[in-house]
Amino acid sequence: MLEKEVIQSIGFRNIIENDEVVGFQFKVRLPYYRGIFLSQLRPGTLCVDDMRFEREDLVWNINGKDHTYEEMKSDMETHWAVTDPAVIKVRLKGGLKQGFHDLTLGFCFTSSYMPPIMQDALDPDKENVIFMPEFGHHVNKRRLLIV
Repeated sequence: MLEKEVIQSIGFRNIIENDEVVGFQFKVRLPYYRGIFLSQLRPGTLCVDDMRFEREDLVWNINGKDHTYEEMKSDMETHWAVTDPAVIKVRLKGGLKQGFHDLTLGFCFTSSYMPPIMQDALDPDKENVIFMPEFGHHVNKRRLLIV
């Protein structure tokens, strides 16, 4: 079951590969009544405490498959459903320390019924003057605990 918040608390953990912590991950849900294709997604940057990760540093796992920002820009076949959270993966040697962390992630997406001039003005990292989550603009913040 998905939580109301876009950044989900379930799934926030360090990533371990070959007995070594290589990064961390968390889940986000799509706050839209319809799904979107990956080419519609406009990821922003991720801030965790005082660290900043550019959209090129993030891997979006959707439908069990990893996608980079460059891959998503032209992917018109992979569909992100409203009921399935995406897993955001971040490479960070040693991962995150145990304790609370403040996450901020912005993203937006295009909608067929929105004029392109309005969509071009959206910055995934900044709240718009007019809050428009239903039109594909979201800056999300959440404090999560990693153990």
